[in-house]
Amino acid sequence: MLNIENLTLHYGHSQILHDVSMTAEAGKVTCVMGTNGVGKTSLMRAIAGSHPRSDGRLVLDGEDLGKLPAHALAKKGIAVVPQGREIFPLLTVRENLETGFACLPKAEHVVPEEIFDLFPILREFLGRRGGDLSGGQQQQLAIARALITKPKLLLLDEPTEGIQPNIIQQIGRVIELLRDRGDMAIVLVEQYFDFAFDLADRIVVLKRGEVIFSGDKSSITREQLLPKVSV
Repeated sequence: MLNIENLTLHYGHSQILHDVSMTAEAGKVTCVMGTNGVGKTSLMRAIAGSHPRSDGRLVLDGEDLGKLPAHALAKKGIAVVPQGREIFPLLTVRENLETGFACLPKAEHVVPEEIFDLFPILREFLGRRGGDLSGGQQQQLAIARALITKPKLLLLDEPTEGIQPNIIQQIGRVIELLRDRGDMAIVLVEQYFDFAFDLADRIVVLKRGEVIFSGDKSSITREQLLPKVSV
């Protein structure tokens, strides 16, 4: 579904990513791992188009994406759940969900029942403002909003950050269900090692903006991986 070739990214004169190449397949979770500051979030921003890459090639479902802006990439099928969630605090849950309609033709401007099957609490809180939700509820809303766009590629940046354990478990189950549908590639950036390792089908490890490991989870043990992603 996604193929990245030799992606580089700069912030001003500082190079953050160095010739990053990776793939993400439909029906699989690709986990991007590494310590803080190695470029994981920058990689997600480059894929989503929220920060322009300096060089490299992105191919989604066989289409070379060139250097399209973020809103065009969203319409192509890339959805992102950003670190910090970034829901609209003054909009209701329903209105937050409906912001995803911008990527869809008017005939598809409907919140599907599947959203409430995945996140039942959102049905109860449709009229509540996003800013009044707990952190875990906001994370569920952020994921649901991304799913409204019917993505081919779902980018999840630190979805467990600041979330209570029961919601972490629920989010894990949702990711498994989305993976098992087989029509979506999922790229997960996650510091919580056990959560990431348990969900991963493929693992990419970054260090100082470079890929130091890339392969199927079956090709590496927990004991081999842990030192690569720890301080």
